[in-house]
Amino acid sequence: MIRYGQYCPIAKALELLAERWTLLIVRELLMGSRRFNDLRRGVPLMAPSMMSQRLRTLTEAGIVLRTNQPSGRSTEYRLTAAGQELRPLIDQLGTWGQRWSRSRMSADDLDASFLMWDIRRNLRTDHLPRERTTIAFDFPDARKGMQHWWLVSDHGEVDLCLEDPGHEVDVHLTLSLQAMTQIWMGDLTLNQARGKGLLKVFGSPHLTRTLSDWLGASPFAHIGPAAPGRDSRGFEAVQR
Repeated sequence: MIRYGQYCPIAKALELLAERWTLLIVRELLMGSRRFNDLRRGVPLMAPSMMSQRLRTLTEAGIVLRTNQPSGRSTEYRLTAAGQELRPLIDQLGTWGQRWSRSRMSADDLDASFLMWDIRRNLRTDHLPRERTTIAFDFPDARKGMQHWWLVSDHGEVDLCLEDPGHEVDVHLTLSLQAMTQIWMGDLTLNQARGKGLLKVFGSPHLTRTLSDWLGASPFAHIGPAAPGRDSRGFEAVQR
């Protein structure tokens, strides 16, 4: 753990929370992930050993509660009151990042695994049929093994599959990973993507017609970029 050698409460909080990956784990717990493998799907580039270490630190600090299920075969993690009190901080970090440090969608920012996990947990199932509905996504530009995904919604529960679940597909979306990420983050609308030929949708007429109702968007998609001509301090940028 990093040490700042200051009594300042900001420094003390940063000693615990500013280490790499820690706040992303908190983000995942706030989003509802409970099991180790679900946490890993939300932070796919984090080494399992590092995640175990960070969870142990957060547990010892009283931010995370670790519980064993009655079967003894699985462990769940939940935020304590101290952890839940971090929600406004995480929300504000996301708002600030979307406004002042939003992604330009470089290749390094594109991650099909995390994108689909984010879509899965934000899918608006109340706008989908109650019975099983299978939604297929094809990303031709994604790396090998990450090009084809399926979401299976059944009575409000959603499973994410990287292998064909074997169900009849109700609606099929084909577009680049970059375009889907831009749509998800609010930089491109579904209508714009379809109008430019970036998105192809076919399947159930009802589902294709109501695509914007059930697909949703990132919780930060409504945050616009900082006003043009201003720097990160809100000052007018100097033109040279």
